[in-house]
Amino acid sequence: MTDIILLPRLFMAPDALPVAQPGATCAMQADHARYLGTVLRRQPGDEVRLFNAVAGEWRASIVHIRKDRGEFRLERPLRAPSPVPGLKLAFALLKRDATDLVLRMGTELGVSEFLPVMTERTNTHRINPQRLCAIATEAAEQCERLDVPHVAQPQSLAALLGGWPQTSRLFTAMERMDMREGGADRTGLHPLRDAQPGDGLLVGPEGGLSEAECQLLLNRPFVVPVSLGPLILRADTAVAAGLALMGDGLRSGIVLSQ
Repeated sequence: MTDIILLPRLFMAPDALPVAQPGATCAMQADHARYLGTVLRRQPGDEVRLFNAVAGEWRASIVHIRKDRGEFRLERPLRAPSPVPGLKLAFALLKRDATDLVLRMGTELGVSEFLPVMTERTNTHRINPQRLCAIATEAAEQCERLDVPHVAQPQSLAALLGGWPQTSRLFTAMERMDMREGGADRTGLHPLRDAQPGDGLLVGPEGGLSEAECQLLLNRPFVVPVSLGPLILRADTAVAAGLALMGDGLRSGIVLSQ
C-alpha cells in the first residue's frame, strides 16, 4: 500500500484512455509530461497512478517521456469505476481566492457539479472556466476521488430555479431562519443529513441573499431553507459547513487494492 500512495496521481480524460486493460498504452498530456519530466524528474520505467470515472484507477508505467509528450503503459487496476452521487453546489460567485477555495473544498467534499450563480450582491460576474476546471482536477487528484466535477457557466438565480429538476430538492442556506415564519427546527436530524443523490445546496454571496431573493426561493416547492447555526458565516465557510452535513450517507470510503 505504501508504495502505491506515494506514486504521482494523474487524471486522464476518458477519451485519452480509450482501452483500459493491462498492457494498453496511452499518450501523455503535455502538462503531465512537463510535470513528470521537468518537476519530478521521472524516467521511463517509473510508475504513476492514472484515473477517471469510466476506467477507474490504474497503476501505470512511463514508456518514454520528453519535454511535452510521452506515453504510459497500463500495468494493473487498483480501483474499479463506481457510481458517483449527483451532489450539486450552487453558489454565488465570490472574489477570486474565495471562489478557488469553494472549488477545492467542494471537490474534496464530493460535489459532482458546480453551478456558479449571479445574485443581487454578487461580487463578480466573470470567471475563467478553464482555470476553475484545473483547480477541480488538481483537487480530485489530491483527494483520491475518481471523477472530476463539472463546472457550469454562471447563470442568474432565476435561471437556476427555472431549470432545476422538480424531483430534486435545493437546500438553501438562509440566515436567521429562526426569525422567519416556520423557521428551522433546531431539534432532531438536520435536514441536510437527509440529502439524496441529485439534491443540491445553494449558498448566497457575502452579505447574504436579498429579501426579494429569499421570497423567490421560498415560493418554489423544491426549495428547502436550512440554517447552518446561530452565527453568521462567511460564504466559503457556509459552503464547507453545508457540504459536510449534506455529504453524510452520500460518499463511501476509498480503498486501494494492492
